[in-house]
Amino acid sequence: MKLVGKSNVRKEVRKKPDPPCVVCKGSGRTDCHHCRGRGRTNSVHLAMLPKGEWPKWCRTCGGSGLSYCSRCVGTGEYRYIMGFHFMKMDVNHTQDQKKYEVQGDRERCSDADLLLNEE
Repeated sequence: MKLVGKSNVRKEVRKKPDPPCVVCKGSGRTDCHHCRGRGRTNSVHLAMLPKGEWPKWCRTCGGSGLSYCSRCVGTGEYRYIMGFHFMKMDVNHTQDQKKYEVQGDRERCSDADLLLNEE
């Protein structure tokens, strides 16, 4: 049996995203959490099944052992962590607090403070 390559079929080369995802390193796939990347759900802690035992394929990944990356949702591109950032304060928020402080004590504020607060 001889395999012949087709000249009219082209495989598109997928380039790695820049910057790549920090979890999957740009592949978009990670090990399945249900089967730990083995593809089977029985004897997951063993590399090979014992003699005479048949695999029970993982229904989550379909036996491939891979699932989409939860951070980049399978795109491979870098994404920031979603959710609230309580410790992060932007520049506008800190200036708003300073504005209220200056309004409360006008005698001790400098000309630069007044210019910053547009008064």
